[in-house]
Amino acid sequence: MRRIITYGTFDLLHYGHINLLRRAKALGDYLIVVLSTDEFNWNEKQKKCYFTYEQRKQLLEAIRYVDLVIPEKNWEQKRTDMHEYHIDTFVMGDDWKGKFDFLKEEGVEVVYLPRTPEISTTQIKKDLK
Repeated sequence: MRRIITYGTFDLLHYGHINLLRRAKALGDYLIVVLSTDEFNWNEKQKKCYFTYEQRKQLLEAIRYVDLVIPEKNWEQKRTDMHEYHIDTFVMGDDWKGKFDFLKEEGVEVVYLPRTPEISTTQIKKDLK
């Protein structure tokens, strides 16, 4: 079984997120989504979410491509997650290209998928203002 992992905030879930999750799942058999907690988003990214962690988790768990949702509490957990969950492939959007290449040292493939260009949570928030 090939295990895939991806990380994100997934606030204001939209079809760009679904595209990313669909393409990530296509790379293997089991997709783990590591969802940024509210505390991590605020303390590390200065990002306030519209939906709470629990609400975002519930939305992700309802998506057929997602097999497991776990919390992201700090930047450093990525290395340990690779081993704890026996990950084969780490996936992120290509706006992070090169930032997680160090995970190759943990024995995982690192893949940066193209984002859906015409949609982003940032743009949605901007448009709503």
